[in-house]
Formats: sequence, C-alpha cells, structure tokens
Amino acid sequence: MSHEIRTLEPTALWNKFADLNAVPRPSKDERRVIDFMKDFGSKLGFETIEDEIGNVIIRKPATPGMENRKPIVMQSHLDMVHQKNNDTDFDFNSQGIDMYVDGDWVRARGTTLGADNGLGVATIMAILESKDIAHPELEALFTIDEETGMTGALNLKGGLLKGEILLNLDTEEDDEIDIGCAGGIDVTASGSYPEEDAPEGSVGYRLTVKGLKGGHSGMDIDKGLGNANKIMNRLLFDGFENFGLQICEINGGSLRNAIPRESVAEIIIAQMYDESFEFEMKQIIDEIKAEFKTTEPNLTVLIEKIDTPASIMDIRAQEGILRAIYAAHNGVYRMSADMPDLVETSNNIARVIVKDGDISILCLTRSSVESSKMDLANALRSAFELTGCEVSFSGSYPGWTPNVNSEIKDVLVRIYEDQNNSKPRVVACHAGLECGILGTNYPEMDMISFGPTILGAHSPDERASISSAQKYWKFVIEILKNIPLKH
Repeated sequence: MSHEIRTLEPTALWNKFADLNAVPRPSKDERRVIDFMKDFGSKLGFETIEDEIGNVIIRKPATPGMENRKPIVMQSHLDMVHQKNNDTDFDFNSQGIDMYVDGDWVRARGTTLGADNGLGVATIMAILESKDIAHPELEALFTIDEETGMTGALNLKGGLLKGEILLNLDTEEDDEIDIGCAGGIDVTASGSYPEEDAPEGSVGYRLTVKGLKGGHSGMDIDKGLGNANKIMNRLLFDGFENFGLQICEINGGSLRNAIPRESVAEIIIAQMYDESFEFEMKQIIDEIKAEFKTTEPNLTVLIEKIDTPASIMDIRAQEGILRAIYAAHNGVYRMSADMPDLVETSNNIARVIVKDGDISILCLTRSSVESSKMDLANALRSAFELTGCEVSFSGSYPGWTPNVNSEIKDVLVRIYEDQNNSKPRVVACHAGLECGILGTNYPEMDMISFGPTILGAHSPDERASISSAQKYWKFVIEILKNIPLKH
C-alpha cells in the first residue's frame, strides 16, 4: 500500500505521511493517533506531553547556532475527515489509508486521503526526527478534533506554549500565504412529526442523487458545486407540488464541513400518477444536469421503484420542511468588500435526515465577520423555526483577523520570491484555521499559515501534488533557517 509512496521525494516527508496514514484517526476518536504521536516523541527522547483535552506537544531544542532565534511553534491537527464512496468497501476504524501514485498526485482508493492535515503533521514529524535541518527552539503542537469542532484548539490553555511565532501548516495551495481565516458556527434544526399509514393504491420509489464532487465546505463553497441535499429537495418539492408526493424518509449528506455528494429518499405517489411522475422527474433531472454540466459532469439521479413503504410523513410537516430547506441559504452569502475574491460569509446545508418521526438538519455557517456570521445563522434559524423545528447554535469559533504587519509574513514572502521568482498570494481564506482560536490565549504570537497543494479535501477525490510537496519542503527548510532573531 505505502511502498511507492515511501520512495517519493522528499522521502523524509512521505515516509512520515505513510506512517501516519496507517493509524485510524477520525475526528473525536483520536486516541490511537494521540498515543502514536506520544510514542514518537518519547522515542526521540524529547519532552512530550498530552494536555487535558488530548493535544500533544513535543519540544525539541534549537540546533547549534540557532539558539539566538525566536522560539517557534509548528502546528497541525491530527484528525482527518472520513469519507468514502458508497461502492467502496473500507473500514476507517481498522484499516490504513490505501494510497497510490497517479502521475503527479497521491490519491486514496475510494476514500479521503488524509493529506488534510496529514502532510502538515508529517512535516513536523520529519523536522523533529531530523539530524541536519537547522531550526530554532521548537514546539510541535498537534491538536485534535479540528474538523468537527476545533475542540483541541479551543481547550488549549494559555501559558502552555513558549513560542513567539506559530507556523500553521494547514492551507492547501502552495502559492498562498494565509494571514487570516473565517470563523464558524454549527446550526442544527431538530423536530418531530406524526407518521401516517401509506394510503391504498400507492406506489413506492427511491430517489438517489449521487456522483457529485463534494469538497471542503469552506474552500470549495464558491466553486458552483452541487449540494445533494438542495438538489434532492428540488425533486421532492416538485413531486409534492405536482403529484402529491409523500415522504417516507430522507438520508442526505454526512459531515458539516463536507459539501454533500449524495442523498437518498424513499417516497410514495398515487398509482394514478405513476407514469406522468416518472416523465416529469426525468425532465427536471435533465434540467438540473444541464445547470451543472460544467461543474458536476458526473451528477447522476436515479429513480427506482421499491415496495411501498408502510408509513409516511404527516403532510403538514412535510410541506413545512420542504419549504424550509428550499428557503434556507446554501453557498456564498456575501463576498468580502475588503479583500478581492474572498468569500466573507457562507453556509453549507450538510446533513438532512428525516426518518421514524424525527427531523435533523445540520448546517455549518462560516464568516470572517462575526456579525455577518450571526446574521446568516439567524436567517437559517428563522426559516427552520417557522416549520416548528427547534434550532440550536453550537461550536462557535472566532475568525483570525489578518495582521498585515506580521514579521514572519515578510520573511515568508521574501523566501518565496527568492525560491520561485514570483510573488506569493498573501490572502485570508474561508476555511476554519485554528490560528484565530489559538490567538485568543496567545494574542502576542505572530502567526502564519501555508502548505502544499491539496485538491478535493473532505471528499474521496482528495489528492496531494507530489511536485508541490517538493516545492513546499524546500520552503519549510528555508523558513526555519531564517526565523527572526530574538529582540
């Protein structure tokens, strides 16, 4: 599985990535990878601690001649998004990621790759293990649960870290240097409904939306990708309006931070509408596929007859929830007025479950402006409360305000220009980097984020560029040599 990966250059980086990817590490279930990292630090003979929440810190002294440089923190998160294709037989809890080389890309077979943020973790591991890479006094900070709540960063106590500069290795385009990011909040709508017996003379159908690209609900939210939950809702809404379609159950999407790729619904219609329903659905499907022909060429919608379900959703509750999902905003809500091409505020309708009398709708709202984040969250809340759902806000975390006067930013820009004969893009991103959270307890720490090129994060299409990893590794080595002197 990992042999061809281990021969890639730089071998120090790819070998550590292969080691890491052999360890199951889903968000909120990181015990195995925490122990793996503690064992790694202890075997190197370095001070290794686990804090109260599960973050791991490994301290390595400065290499000879670098003692007069500012102490640094290199930081990445241990957890990864677990996503797989429906037809992939894979157990994330017991199997290592099955990687392979495809031209300039490292991919996984039918699952997420874990390059987000595994390549950052592997980078730090390689630096810790190195005997010949110059660096100042170093604290390696490996946080947990970044992908589903940022609880590691949120619970890291002040005073634990001694570093003056933080290098976050969690961005995904190698020509970007990030100096700011969005905050986020989870919006959850919950409700219940009475079930009814399916009427006599009904016909059962299963509708399946699949083949969408999915992706990162922050970084990819502006790419015009399809959301399986919104597409399914269009089909159900039309079927209800024109044929009295009634819902048995809906199961769409998965994690809040992944744009939903698939949705399945079981429904009934009156037998008298059987033929015209299929004809109408095929027309709507063709229209939707035409809308997404550029961004989602593999979009597939299946209509299959099934045994008629025994029970269905109360018609009043059904009408309310279909209208609420239609009204609920998905995608870009507002672009930044201050930074060109930056998404300021967005929402991802990530998960829709309707089954056995219960409704659950999970959203992730992001924004680099706190008031705009709450404005959109309240808009979603209003749409769902009008249907009788209870709406809760949770997991709120702050954005990272850009520091245009950052000393380490100037160092990275200069090195990038020297190495590549071009200027990097100094940006803020629409992802939820941990820098903003860490900055609440370490406000004086100078922070920067960068990384190798990774595409399709949070989806089974995730892939890491081999040539970019080589470029990035040279960048990292030179940055460590040029950390500013202590004042």
